[in-house]
Amino acid sequence: MLRLKSFLTLILVSSILISCDTDDGTKIEVPSSYEFTRNSESTVSFSGQTTRIQMGHELLPAMLDFENSTEELLLQMYRNQSENGGDVDPFESSELNAATKNIKGKVAASTDFFSNNTAVSAEIKNQFEAWISSQVEEVFPNRNTLAAPGQPGQIADGSSTRYVNGKGLEYNQLVGKSLIGALMTDQMLNNYVSVSVLDAGTNREDNNDGNLAEGKNYTNMEHKWDEAYGYLFGTSADPANPLATLGEDDSFLNKYLARVDNDDDFSGIAQETFDALALGRAAIVGGQYDVRDEQADIIRENISIVIGVRAVYYLQSGKNALDQETPDYGAAFHDLSEAYGFIYSLQFTRVPGSDSPYFTKTDVDAFLAQLEEGNGLWDVTPETLDNLTAEIAGQFSFTVEEAAN
Repeated sequence: MLRLKSFLTLILVSSILISCDTDDGTKIEVPSSYEFTRNSESTVSFSGQTTRIQMGHELLPAMLDFENSTEELLLQMYRNQSENGGDVDPFESSELNAATKNIKGKVAASTDFFSNNTAVSAEIKNQFEAWISSQVEEVFPNRNTLAAPGQPGQIADGSSTRYVNGKGLEYNQLVGKSLIGALMTDQMLNNYVSVSVLDAGTNREDNNDGNLAEGKNYTNMEHKWDEAYGYLFGTSADPANPLATLGEDDSFLNKYLARVDNDDDFSGIAQETFDALALGRAAIVGGQYDVRDEQADIIRENISIVIGVRAVYYLQSGKNALDQETPDYGAAFHDLSEAYGFIYSLQFTRVPGSDSPYFTKTDVDAFLAQLEEGNGLWDVTPETLDNLTAEIAGQFSFTVEEAAN
């Protein structure tokens, strides 16, 4: 792999590929698949994560269904409160309509970042509702109008048509790419692989003693780790062996781990991430919590890199579309809308071995303000985009050139 790695990853990678020595001298082998059993029955469960990814899959195209979607419908897809006073069953899938899960409840809801920061959590949850409502209020009525500075409407992007607000931003892209951070990344890195969640209450004692969750075939600790796995591989065609169809199984984190892995500068990051998830789960079964926590840091590093790389990639793609004799605004606005969502997601990343994201919410808000200033993407300059990419890449172990390929 050509990309630069943190010291932590460098010292661990060789042992991960074969086995991992523990403090008591035993070895934990990296499982070849994510399959764990007890009494000949699977102990792996992440159905809630699969459900939320599927809900997201229905929400995003519905945001562009001008004929059938309403603000109420779209907000219900985000909230899924039909069993608690809602007037519509929002999903095409009857299983999703019957589900007690929802997207909103897990947005910006990690224990480590938001248990003592509920006001910010509420602000972020409500931001998604604002984007959804604005799609209906601003873009829907102007879908047949040509977009212009300050004027929502449609804009050509090659053979595709994009639908943007008055600043050139696609709300569906803001929602989709920001959910990768606020839902999948936050829950993985700052919740389910966190010591504060894995070792909560009597979890460690119960795991050591084989005390199972009530009515289940897994310990609480095993289940928490599985839930992290589910936000990455929960809709895979073969969840136990997910890499064969990586990138084809969802439109969220799975898709963009594949995109980054397909770049020669980051080749191997998908296998490394899967191995860390599998080895961490095996370490839980074996009661080797030092190994578990080492894998959590690898996962944090790699998933954070995915967010950072795609933010830089789309900023540079947008810049290239603008930096022409005749700017291609449609292509630029699409790429920069995706960049906006990945930048928004940076606040949910996690520096390995720390309690901090690579960029704070304050940092992220300042970046986004530069994209929205004045007439937004109609006014943004290539110089501004270069400055943003340099600042983002500078916090990671990769260069702008590596990420922009």
